[in-house]
Amino acid sequence: MEPTQTAYGIWSGGRFMHFGEVIEEERMQKLIRRAYDQGVRTFMTADTYGKGAADDMMGRALSGIQRDTYCLVGIIGHDFYSAARLGSKGFPRFTNPEIRQPSEYKSYLRMAAEKSLKRCQTDKFDVLMLHNPDSIGYSSDVVWNAMADLKAEGLTDKLGIAPGPANGFTLDILLNFQRFEELIDWAMVILNPLEPWPGNLLLPGAEKHNVDLITRVVDYGGLFHDDVKPGHAFGQGDHRNYRPEGWVEAGYEKIEKMREIAAAHGITMLQLACLWNLSQTRVKSVAPTLIQEAGDSAKQIEDKLDELASMPEVQFTDEEIERIREIGDNKGCMALKGGNPQYEGEPIADRWELNPDLEGIGETWGIKPKEDLICVH
Repeated sequence: MEPTQTAYGIWSGGRFMHFGEVIEEERMQKLIRRAYDQGVRTFMTADTYGKGAADDMMGRALSGIQRDTYCLVGIIGHDFYSAARLGSKGFPRFTNPEIRQPSEYKSYLRMAAEKSLKRCQTDKFDVLMLHNPDSIGYSSDVVWNAMADLKAEGLTDKLGIAPGPANGFTLDILLNFQRFEELIDWAMVILNPLEPWPGNLLLPGAEKHNVDLITRVVDYGGLFHDDVKPGHAFGQGDHRNYRPEGWVEAGYEKIEKMREIAAAHGITMLQLACLWNLSQTRVKSVAPTLIQEAGDSAKQIEDKLDELASMPEVQFTDEEIERIREIGDNKGCMALKGGNPQYEGEPIADRWELNPDLEGIGETWGIKPKEDLICVH
C-alpha cells in the first residue's frame, strides 16, 4: 500500500520522545489498534526509538491484522547497534566516518532493515526511509545504491527520506530529490499552518521529481490539539521547553485568527491543520503527534486520534489557503539545520556549510540562501 491520508507515528504518546505524559505500553498498543479500527491505515516506526522497542510495540499492536490492509513505513539510519548514544543528540548516523566507511554502508542498512522487519513481525515495508541523514546521507551514491538494493531484494516496495529531527535541510532535500530522482518515492517533512517555512520551499521540487510528501509536526507542538493554552506548564524533560519563550502565546494568537475558517467548515483546529497541509502540492499524508497533556483540562489522547481519523472531506478555497498561510507566516523565525549560510566550520551531524552543489540547487529553484534560509528574528 501507499501511505494514506492519515498516518499514525509511533513517536506519539510520549513513550519514545519526551512530551506530555508518558503513555503506558498497554494503552499505547490499544491506541494503535484504535487507529486501525477508526480507519487510519498508515503506521510509521523508527528503529532507533527505544533501541528497537518502538518496532516491537508496533509489531505486537498490529499482530493478527491482515498485512495488506495497512501501510507500514519503516525508518532506519541511527546506529544504536554498535555506537554509544551522544546524550540528548541521540545515536550517531550510521554514515559517521568515525564508525564506518562507505564499503560498510550496504551491510549496515541490510542488517538494520532486516532486524526492524523482524521486530515488526513482517517481511516487507511498504516504504523504507532514511532517518535524519547527515550531509553524506543526502548526497552519497553509495548510500542510495545500497537503499536501492534493499528494494530490489524485496525488503521494501518504496524508498524515502525523513529529514530532521529539527527543521531545515532545504537545499539538501532538493539536491537529494534531483540526484536520486529514480529512487526517492516519499519524503517526510515538517509542515503546518504555523510553520509554512521552510517546508513550502520544497513543494516545487517534490512536484518536478514526483516525490510524495508525508508531513509531521502538523499539530505544532500540540497547539492545534487545542489544549495547550497561554501559560501552559510543560513538565520537566518535555522537549517543548527548549522552544523560544513565548512560543505558545504567539502561536495561540495566530490560531485564534484561523478559527473563523474552521468554524465555517465545521472542523476542529487539528483538522484545519491537516486539511491545510493536504491542500499543498504533493502532500499526500499527515502524521500529527498525538500528545497526552497533563492536567484535568487536557483532552484524552484517544479523542485526539478520533479527530484525526474522522477528518471530513473539506476543500478550502484558494483564498482560505492563502489566508491561513499569511496568518502563520514564519519566514526567518529560526536557525535552520543542514546546509546553511549561517554555519561555519567542520560538518557536524545536523549542520554544515554550503557547497557548490547546494548553491547550484538553490539557483535552480530560485532560493537565495542568504535571504531565504536565514534566521532574522
